[in-house]
Amino acid sequence: METPLRVAIVGHGYWGPNLLRNYFDLSDVWVSWVCDSRPEALEKAQRRYPAVPVTTDLDRVLGDPDVDAVVIATPISTHHPIALAALEAGKHVFIEKPMTADTQQACELVELAEDRGLKLMVGHTFVFSPPVRKVKEIIESGALGDIYFVTTQRVNLGLHQKDVSVVWDLAPHDISILYYWLGEAAQAVTTTGRCCIVKDIPDVAFMNLRFPSGVVAEIQASWLSPVKLRRTIVVGSRKMLVYDDTENVEKVKIFDHGVDFEEPEDFGEFQLSYRTGDIVSPKIQGVEPLFLEASHFVECCRSGATPITDGWAGLQVVASLEAAQASLDNGGAGIDLPEQALRARA
Repeated sequence: METPLRVAIVGHGYWGPNLLRNYFDLSDVWVSWVCDSRPEALEKAQRRYPAVPVTTDLDRVLGDPDVDAVVIATPISTHHPIALAALEAGKHVFIEKPMTADTQQACELVELAEDRGLKLMVGHTFVFSPPVRKVKEIIESGALGDIYFVTTQRVNLGLHQKDVSVVWDLAPHDISILYYWLGEAAQAVTTTGRCCIVKDIPDVAFMNLRFPSGVVAEIQASWLSPVKLRRTIVVGSRKMLVYDDTENVEKVKIFDHGVDFEEPEDFGEFQLSYRTGDIVSPKIQGVEPLFLEASHFVECCRSGATPITDGWAGLQVVASLEAAQASLDNGGAGIDLPEQALRARA
């Protein structure tokens, strides 16, 4: 048997317990530590996993020569210093989304990981969701034709965050999904929104993204909605697709719908032919995305392969969020993404 990859979980708050559960269940992983600054959080971890050592001392974790990788699930403001220290200590790093609070911090982590030959992966969990992967497969097969535009809604009632806008809270999911599907980052972002409940913290935002290929996309993100929506529409030149993550069974549906344009032979009106065909819902396996994500990180640490959601992918999302926030703060002005974000995918 291979020697288990020894992993430390840093942060046992909202999302940390889910990461701990999945890494604990991997047969080729040994959870060496759970680290959190709050003793009460560590008590919860020990009640469920009494054999796992816990500590409030991050230096103790990073100084342990047996720790191969550090999984970070702490507040955004702490991502950069913790990840930086872990990479400098020679550990592979998995870091929850968003990767950092700004693009400069993300660049520093990416460059350090490359210099040290370490894996840096970001927790864009939806990229590992079987329905999202199925849509990627459908797009790459050419079944939809050329992609015209994408619209996505991620709205619900709560949970309001006290330190970030709805852009930084909800939009990372859809941005990472779009970039994964399209294989490119947006070159410009325009965002409008409003602070409805808490002053200076926008709780509704409408993002418009323009891609180098010509694709345009809109992301609606809100903490103020009477219903929970997780719906994305992809419109292509041949077919259209709906991905609805709130559906229990048929999460992906392909519509053989479209409009065909015929050039007029004379000065008469142009002709449009509307097509309404079959609706097909492909079979999709039911596997927890977080388990697939954790397995992928472990495999990349072992094999040396580049993670699907590597540091460059994380940098692109952070740069997009930063541009969206800048647009929001400047009354909806269009903001171009920085050069390094566009170059990252090249």
